[in-house]
Amino acid sequence: MKYADLHLHTIFSDGTYTPEELINQSQKSGLSAIAVVDHDTVDGITLAIAAAQESGIEVLPGVELSAEYKTQEVHILGYLIDHRDKSFLEKTASLRANRIERVHKIVAKLNALGIPLEAKSVFELAGSGTVGRLHIARALVKEGFVKSIYEVFQKYIGDHGPAYVLGFRFSPQEAIEFIRKAGGVPVLAHPYTLNNDELILEFVKLGLMGLEVYYPEHSQGTVNFYLELARKNNLLVTGGSDCHGKAKPEVRIGSIKAPYALVEKLKEAKENLK
Repeated sequence: MKYADLHLHTIFSDGTYTPEELINQSQKSGLSAIAVVDHDTVDGITLAIAAAQESGIEVLPGVELSAEYKTQEVHILGYLIDHRDKSFLEKTASLRANRIERVHKIVAKLNALGIPLEAKSVFELAGSGTVGRLHIARALVKEGFVKSIYEVFQKYIGDHGPAYVLGFRFSPQEAIEFIRKAGGVPVLAHPYTLNNDELILEFVKLGLMGLEVYYPEHSQGTVNFYLELARKNNLLVTGGSDCHGKAKPEVRIGSIKAPYALVEKLKEAKENLK
């Protein structure tokens, strides 16, 4: 049986694997297909596809867009997008610029809490990748302000932490429309983080086409609940590990193995969009 991991990150956002390393690790995990869904960027996709040519691994071009709904952060995955679309590239560039502003705001809040982290330390870790909270957490651990990434999110920059900043300039509706205009299939990432399943049905009305049902932090009961929700609302089902490499070493590529049939369903849905 063939399996897929449809939620992987590279150094082009907040992962630590290069696209080539990602393919190598995917081979070792026995995967037949993967999706590269870096945050607000598609820069790693072409390299991943090239690296996979001799491996037999299929690479689905994707993205993970960060949106804001009222006071909540929402992540929308876009599968099988046209990652060369000019307007798509222009828009994601503006989203990445917004992320830089957000880092400065979070660092300022940390400073006000007595943690003298400098923004440049975060940007040095991020390199040319899309910068995010995980880079901030890694910088804090690296400089000895905290002991673990988990501690950073729990104490400071988690969704309800004292140094958290929302600040995304993108609504779920815009993210969904943006993905569909790029020929992609919009799927809600890790839906349990919403803590409000009624929002899912609102997003479906806006054009959402699927749910990430299989996810490391979803219990079997949660998986069953979202499978039923997807069935009742004619939604696609996806799944992935959300692997970030050594940045989150406890989450390994292939720790979630989604049946390849889910990839085929995504392809069918894309064809029906045309």
